[in-house]
Amino acid sequence: MLLSLFYLFIFPGIIFLGIYGFMLEYLDRKLYARFQNRVGPPWFQPVADIIKLMGKEGIVPAQADKTMFKILPAIAMAAASVVVLYIPIWGTTAIFPFKGDVIVVLYILTIPTLTFFLAGWSSASLYATIGAVRTLTQLFAYEVPLFMALLGPAILANSWSFSGIAEFYSQNPWLILANVPGFIVAILSMQGKLERSPFDIPEAETEIVAGAFTEYSGRFLALFRMTIDIELIVVATIIAAVFLPFWSSVVWIGILIFLAKTLFVVFGLSLLRSLMARIRIEQMVNFCWKFLAPAALLQILIDIILKVSL
Repeated sequence: MLLSLFYLFIFPGIIFLGIYGFMLEYLDRKLYARFQNRVGPPWFQPVADIIKLMGKEGIVPAQADKTMFKILPAIAMAAASVVVLYIPIWGTTAIFPFKGDVIVVLYILTIPTLTFFLAGWSSASLYATIGAVRTLTQLFAYEVPLFMALLGPAILANSWSFSGIAEFYSQNPWLILANVPGFIVAILSMQGKLERSPFDIPEAETEIVAGAFTEYSGRFLALFRMTIDIELIVVATIIAAVFLPFWSSVVWIGILIFLAKTLFVVFGLSLLRSLMARIRIEQMVNFCWKFLAPAALLQILIDIILKVSL
């Protein structure tokens, strides 16, 4: 029981996710600034932002669904935090692995996105409602390519568990090259999930203020901000576990490798964010279904052929 509580609240639980989330947010913002030849924020800026928000009054709009408005940030953060328990971190085995955890994790990851939609919808604000609709539309765009991108490596590994996938590719590292198309699709799809450029359509500040979060302030907005930071960790961890299966049996070395892999993924996401401008929502849908989905299907065919030939 004590060990489970340690995993849940200390490492890799909420305390680690919060601290590492702040670090990745700082790194992302700093890289984004440097790519644009700007100085960027100081190292303590993400923490200062959260402290400032926590100290502000959380205003609930008069016409909003007050119960939904208040509980959705906590639900989003809880859903994002629990996922990391089923993904390998310092070794090839997750803390609580089970057969089929790939499917469970992917569907748990839809919960924060759905809470973003419900948050905007329950705010009774025009800008928030538009942002909420865009959030849900974008979910339908990137979810299929993302699932298919992870389906190929799972088929080749003959496992629907992240731990099984990691174990298989750690024993057959040369097969990593077969999953390059899936890696590219996963990176682009995850960029859409995180609602980052060029897929930041739901939170287009030049068009709809802050999208679904327009009416949020104080501790409620702080929880949503922390949820997004934790999602960044989870996304990087999933990509690292499936497409960058490098591990060590020594715990502290394994943790250092985990940090290096997630930092590499965040660097790639930041680079992509800085290189591209925002696209329109229908362009996002067309791109996912016309390009990412066929590329993910190609990945599945490659893995099926390799599985049959091995």
